[in-house]
Amino acid sequence: MKTLSAKPKDMEASRAWLVIDATGVPMGRLAADAARLLRGKHKAQFTPHVDCGDHVIIINAAKVRLTGGSKPLEPVYHHTGYPGGIKAIARGREIEKSPERALTRVIKGMIPHNTLGSAILRKLRVYAGAEHPHVAQSPVEWKGIG
Repeated sequence: MKTLSAKPKDMEASRAWLVIDATGVPMGRLAADAARLLRGKHKAQFTPHVDCGDHVIIINAAKVRLTGGSKPLEPVYHHTGYPGGIKAIARGREIEKSPERALTRVIKGMIPHNTLGSAILRKLRVYAGAEHPHVAQSPVEWKGIG
């Protein structure tokens, strides 16, 4: 038996465009499923060192749900790069302020932290509202989340 390894040129033709509606979906579950689709783990020809995933469009990111009583108050930290420049913002406030950036940050933590992860993250598009400019790619609505 032979082990077939996917080549990058083979994956270009099999990429699909998927739309995920984030209305009322828990943030962590949405991020885990989006990361799996971006990475390509749902495909039979998945190869760990090749970008096998699909393009993912997430709409209604402002309507994502945080489960747990203290989750909206949980602090999210980032550093400005200057001495003493650590900043904190509540997770609920971060979603109100910029839901696209909040969801992208969570998904980025679930993909590899290397050049392959950077290539994978370029296939993610997140929008706060219900409209997206990718109609020409004829995306398919994905119904995998509970």
